[in-house]
Amino acid sequence: MIKIVKIQFNPAGKLYDFNANNIELKAGDKVIVETERGKSIGSVVVAPREFPEEHLHEGLKNILRKADAADLATIATNAAKEKEAHRFCLEKIKERGMEMKLVRVEYLFDGSKAIFYFTADGRVDFRELVKDLAHAFHTRIEMRQIGVRDESKMVGGIGICGRELCCSSYLREFEPVSVKMAKEQNLALNPTKISGQCGRLLCCLSYEFDTYCSLRKCLPKCGKQIKCGSVEGEVVKLNVLQGTVTVKSESDGLVTIKGDDIKPEHISDRQKKPQKPEAEEQVKADARPASTGSQGNKSRKDRRTRNTDKPKKERQ
Repeated sequence: MIKIVKIQFNPAGKLYDFNANNIELKAGDKVIVETERGKSIGSVVVAPREFPEEHLHEGLKNILRKADAADLATIATNAAKEKEAHRFCLEKIKERGMEMKLVRVEYLFDGSKAIFYFTADGRVDFRELVKDLAHAFHTRIEMRQIGVRDESKMVGGIGICGRELCCSSYLREFEPVSVKMAKEQNLALNPTKISGQCGRLLCCLSYEFDTYCSLRKCLPKCGKQIKCGSVEGEVVKLNVLQGTVTVKSESDGLVTIKGDDIKPEHISDRQKKPQKPEAEEQVKADARPASTGSQGNKSRKDRRTRNTDKPKKERQ
């Protein structure tokens, strides 16, 4: 059995599994771990749990030790370096007139590399900028372009709901969001209402989507004809959360019915257009000019007469 602990390196960041190596840990502890980029400091999110060795994936890294006062001082020093690097990089971007937006600067725990996160509409030639940064800070420089959703996660803020952004507080991974989710919840398709600070569709549109889909299955669609008790008409409105439908009937106007009272046999498609009475069809048929009978024979006789009146040469 091996003790596995889950670690995050940034608030609401992705969780990674590490081997606890029999170190006593609890949620919230700061630890020094070995990663592909070198040593890093992370926070324990889930306390160590035992798993069989055959269930573990390859390449599992180890936790080296708990973070001490010197490690925390190193984090504070790196934070000061990140602010200075951010300010310096902004100045250079402005001087060179580069079309990019600097989001964040991150120093690795051992200070061997500085990562500059930025957003841009397209590709950016930052080779000269990298030379300036390397000359100023004497460390390896990495420029990493990110998306607008990742930018909001790093920067944080307050959403239109009045609470901290989901992506920067607890949402660890981005899920696909579509306009269909807004339509299913009867939300106004106003970009300013259903978009977040990143300019993309709100992540919270997906939270209740499955619930709305399951509740809507029990209700007839708009446009269906229903006959429930003494009410008969067309469904014009749905209230998914209350489980009711609004029916437009010719006699009673708008009537609200509970979805539980509507059985499948009460539902039908739109009414077909009423067929014209047979008497009206007969009148129209009588009004058409006759193509047979004496009148038709007379017309053919007139054509033969007109043809015989012509000279033979013309007919030939």
